[in-house]
Amino acid sequence: MVTVYEEVFHWENYLKYGTRQFFRKKECIYKQGEFGEGFYYLHKGLVRIVTESAAGKENMLNIVIPNQLLGVQSLDQKTHFTTAIAVKDSVVYHFSANEFRQLMLTHPELFKLFSKSVIHKMKILLDRINLNALTSEQKLAVLLHNICDEFKNYEIPISQQDLACCTGLTRITVYKVLKQWQEAGIIEIDKRKYFIKKPDFLRNLVG
Repeated sequence: MVTVYEEVFHWENYLKYGTRQFFRKKECIYKQGEFGEGFYYLHKGLVRIVTESAAGKENMLNIVIPNQLLGVQSLDQKTHFTTAIAVKDSVVYHFSANEFRQLMLTHPELFKLFSKSVIHKMKILLDRINLNALTSEQKLAVLLHNICDEFKNYEIPISQQDLACCTGLTRITVYKVLKQWQEAGIIEIDKRKYFIKKPDFLRNLVG
């Protein structure tokens, strides 16, 4: 079963201790093989996490939505084994490894918050590793359901091209699936915005 909902953990009180950074659409936040020196909290935007094989093939592992962490695997100050790419203009807060260790000494409750966030993130990553085995419909369903749960809104705030980038599908494939769902009354398309009319369909399709 694919997990599509991640509990929102309250990092807002600690953002002042991080470094605010802005990344434009398609810009890399960090790259596979680069030295890591901390982790990131996504405040606004949308980020996809991918890995690249020795043959140069890109595989998508995860979609990061606001209020989630990314790059936590490099907190031990080793190289990143994934690449993070902004799907939309995004705002992140970077917490360096050394400063975060000091911060946890003065704010012990932060360790519990970080641990819960990381455990939840690892569970989602384990579920998403199997994403490539899903059908095109299931890949889109996972993404849309995840976004709906996070924003508590059935209006999808990303474009068709964004959906293609996030899922690794071609834009033509995304168009065909969305058109089928529109004809079946599952979604409604109005002025390039997508409204989920039957969220249970996505939930059941994901499994």
